[in-house]
Amino acid sequence: MTTLSETDALDGLRDALGQLKNRETVALRLLESSAKHSFDPDTELDWEAPFEDGKWFWPPELVSLYGTPLWRRMSEEQRMLLSRHEAAALASLGIWFELILMQLLVRHIYDKSATSAHVRYALTEIEDECRHSKMFARVIAHSGTPWYPVTRVHHNLGRLFKTISTTPGSFTATLLGEEVLDWMQRLTFPDERVQPLIRGVTRIHVIEEARHVRYAREELRRQMMTAPRWSQEFTRVSSGEFARVFSVAFVNPEVYTNVGLDRREAVAQVRASGHRREVMQQGAKKLTDFLDDIGVLRGVGRRLWRSSGLLA
Repeated sequence: MTTLSETDALDGLRDALGQLKNRETVALRLLESSAKHSFDPDTELDWEAPFEDGKWFWPPELVSLYGTPLWRRMSEEQRMLLSRHEAAALASLGIWFELILMQLLVRHIYDKSATSAHVRYALTEIEDECRHSKMFARVIAHSGTPWYPVTRVHHNLGRLFKTISTTPGSFTATLLGEEVLDWMQRLTFPDERVQPLIRGVTRIHVIEEARHVRYAREELRRQMMTAPRWSQEFTRVSSGEFARVFSVAFVNPEVYTNVGLDRREAVAQVRASGHRREVMQQGAKKLTDFLDDIGVLRGVGRRLWRSSGLLA
């Protein structure tokens, strides 16, 4: 139940960012874009080409240990190996997150008209996410690295979140998972220091995720204006807690062990790294500015976002 009807939500409502756009108009434009700019990673990418010697799997400035005392002691070969494992860990995190997202999207459209453009686009996005998850799994296998699942605690927290999340909470979490990685991938795909396959994977993901971000942002604006007060407050708190989980899960500590580093020392240096904190906050800034504008970053929720390290 919402405080305003769906018709009201489509008719002239305004927030701090201006007038809300018609939900069907937005979805039709996104469907048109999907028809023109969607990719099949199995045929679009060259999976047979060997990796190139001397190239990174992730830009070095985005590797978690970059600029730390431990990084300065590492050989160039070990740094590149770490980038390989961190790229696999991020792909693993992406699969976990997209499995959650697909279930949240299905819940979102369950009670809506199946003939609407809004629902058709949600189903199109689910198709995209299925391809992305398969692409990420394939790049992990091709890289010769382990799959890096999130911890059992985070895995079960994801299960709980899928069960109790409200619609605005779902779209806030969607944006958190998409926009930080999107910022990093926009730096990755044009970087000629990085392996061509990784650049191809990130290019596809960036192009298709731009539509997902637009869909989620427009719907979250509507939800934060039409949802009951309790749901808005719950969104503020749950999104802050999800930010805390996301920031911890972003790099799996097992990567350090697997490249021959002391795990505890590496984790401690990442936590103390001013460069890493700046990278994460810069990656989240576009999102946190948006969430601030539409009223998500308030009260306890804002304090939780700050404790996550994603909000300065």
